[in-house]
Amino acid sequence: MVQFKNRQGEQVEADSLTATQAKNEFGRILERVIRGETVVITKHDAPKAVLISMEEYQALARTPESQLNSLAGEFDATLAAMQTPKARKGMKRAFGASPKQLGKAAVSAARKRG
Repeated sequence: MVQFKNRQGEQVEADSLTATQAKNEFGRILERVIRGETVVITKHDAPKAVLISMEEYQALARTPESQLNSLAGEFDATLAAMQTPKARKGMKRAFGASPKQLGKAAVSAARKRG
């Protein structure tokens, strides 16, 4: 163990490791990741980071994109269905309505829904 002072001036201990030892250990970890293993990096027993292969990363990165594209398509279809002439007329009335008219419309809609 090596002792030194941190930024706050507190005495702390650290493991001593040569640059060669650190490079070799990192190389072993990197080889595991390249073979497809996942390596979790922890600090005080709490997960802080994950090392994964590029192949795994690319697979994960593509998943949300396809889901977003699907959602975008659903949104566009819903929006198109809502943009009927009748709906546009209703929206124009709503944006031009007074607070009193909006209140009456809200009460009416609530009564219809039960």
